[in-house]
Amino acid sequence: MASCGSQDEQDRLLSKLPYADGAAFNSRFWEHEAECLPDTRVDLLEHINSWSKDPRGSCIFWLNGIAGTGKSTIARTVARTWSNQKRLGASFFFSKGRGDLGHAGKLFTSFAAQLATTLPALKPYLYETMKAIPDIFQRGLCDQWKYLILQPLSNLKVSSQQQVFVLVIDALDECEGDDDIKLILRLLAEAKKEAQLRVFVTSRPETPIRFGFHRITQEAHQDFVLHNISPPVIQHDISIFLHHELEIIQRENQFPEGWPGEGTIKLLSERAQGLFIYAATACRFIRDPSWNPVESLSLILQDAYVGQSSTQELDEIYTRILTHSIILRDRRNKEQLYIEFRLIVGSIVILPDYLSSTILARLLELPVETIKVRLRCLHSVLDVPDSDQSPIRLLHPSFRDFLQDQQRCLERQFWIDENHTHGHLFMNCIKVMSKHLKRDMCKLRLPGAFTSKVKHDVLGNSLPLEVQYACQYWVHHVLRSNVKLSDNGEVHTFLRNHFLYWVEALSLIGKMSDCVLIVKSLEEKLTVSRISVSF
Repeated sequence: MASCGSQDEQDRLLSKLPYADGAAFNSRFWEHEAECLPDTRVDLLEHINSWSKDPRGSCIFWLNGIAGTGKSTIARTVARTWSNQKRLGASFFFSKGRGDLGHAGKLFTSFAAQLATTLPALKPYLYETMKAIPDIFQRGLCDQWKYLILQPLSNLKVSSQQQVFVLVIDALDECEGDDDIKLILRLLAEAKKEAQLRVFVTSRPETPIRFGFHRITQEAHQDFVLHNISPPVIQHDISIFLHHELEIIQRENQFPEGWPGEGTIKLLSERAQGLFIYAATACRFIRDPSWNPVESLSLILQDAYVGQSSTQELDEIYTRILTHSIILRDRRNKEQLYIEFRLIVGSIVILPDYLSSTILARLLELPVETIKVRLRCLHSVLDVPDSDQSPIRLLHPSFRDFLQDQQRCLERQFWIDENHTHGHLFMNCIKVMSKHLKRDMCKLRLPGAFTSKVKHDVLGNSLPLEVQYACQYWVHHVLRSNVKLSDNGEVHTFLRNHFLYWVEALSLIGKMSDCVLIVKSLEEKLTVSRISVSF
């Protein structure tokens, strides 16, 4: 190997690897997410562990299942196990609505950054790659996989003996871009060239992912369909989960020992129909301090309509929670409550990055108290922190699916019209940017000044977080709305008056590398609309 610089030089260069915050299974983002309880998923976990150690096995293990079957919980569990065994190479947990975790842009660079930590011997090879290819971060996924992952691992294999280690990718279906998903799977199949590398992937059986696997050789991957596990086995595991959660509620409320009884737990486990998310949502609703646990349990146990849909019981519990928490809580103006629900919760479920109640209020032009009041009783479906500055998050993507599907969300007033909501957010982004963007917002004066010299408080005052969000995502909302683009329309007027200020703002917040892609995607939309816009 050529001279590869001192340890300090390597660390300095490797620190520039673009990293998606929250990518790893043990990051702060996932700290309160559950792992498999003892005596649950026993056979499946053993099956996965055996695959990871088999030198002649397929390079990819695809764990697939419908929403709510516990895929991410299993992924966290096996990632923790492999990490404790020093066999986890890296992990990336996709999550729509959490910034960089919602797309593939930083997948392989995040892998490389984690591999440099888990395999320190890899650092010199990554250092040489980054020195030889300075623009590797701007290159496509193919080059990043080849030069940041496969090639360094191949060099390492020549110089030392390494045990089999695993890359974990959770919720691949949450990755934006069907073409990116198919490309990722094709690239991952190349891991078969590395006898010491395995890839564990979880996802729903969405069409792009199924097609992606069909295009690679059968020998390269092993599939396991989670929702095809024997119903008695699943019901047993769900029953253990319910016993665990309800025992906590019993102790917290000093209910009689054994509450709520084996019969009730058996009924709840049957209602779950194999969906762990049903059991988890039910327990969160029962535990919600806004309500009497006994009354909440009684509400859940009311006779439900029995249909053919695999999500019927889950849809039923979501509908009951929303009705009980929003309408029955406040009967004064039902129509206004529905409007505010669709605006506030509708925005939360489609945002490409989660926002705090303070920032969301500014973006939606609503009092922050209105946001807090409307979300106060939705803790069983949303993660609503006590702090106004912490982001509000979905507890499970199945809630988003339910609200956006007219066939599932039968209470029409709760249904979220995705196109309409994106259009509303786009218009508000334009208002926010038009109000704040101007020349030399941070008083740098000199055109060649380094943005790194801008103090954090100055940036925050000149570009509040709602403005930063609008600058990054207004085009995202345009592309997903029914907004008609026309000469002298909102987009044309904004670009004509604020284009350079917008670019300057992206540079100030460290998103200049995204600018080209944003403009390109907007250009494609304009081309489809047959509109010629000059900036």
